[in-house]
Amino acid sequence: MDGRKEVNILLVEDDPGDVELTKEGLKDSKMFITLEVVDDGVKAMKFLRHETPYTDKLRPDLILLDLNLPRKDGREVLKEIKNDASLKGIPVAVMTTSDAELDIAACYNLGANCYVTKPVGFESFISVVHAIEEFWFTVVKIPSRE
Repeated sequence: MDGRKEVNILLVEDDPGDVELTKEGLKDSKMFITLEVVDDGVKAMKFLRHETPYTDKLRPDLILLDLNLPRKDGREVLKEIKNDASLKGIPVAVMTTSDAELDIAACYNLGANCYVTKPVGFESFISVVHAIEEFWFTVVKIPSRE
């Protein structure tokens, strides 16, 4: 390790293009980031509960959650996370294409820590990822993994 802060992020995203853009946005980080990716809500909950095949995965420091997911949508995942005593302390940043007021209000009512509308375009998307990283790992204090 080169002295950079170690950070674990769980990206719950089914769009391969958005996964790649997120990876691109995090690659020049000032921190050592481990980015884990799951592509649906069922896998997300298995990951968070350390169920097979995720038994060896570390608890994330931040969850980046898309809303429109197969099998179990992001709203259901968010509700499960925030209703689980062992998971509710993990910050959840909803990152989705929807800018509908109903979605925004519903996510905050379910306990989202922030809501970000995915921008269109490479540079804008990368900028948003940088801003999320900077805010969650430099500006605010979050609980340790223990």
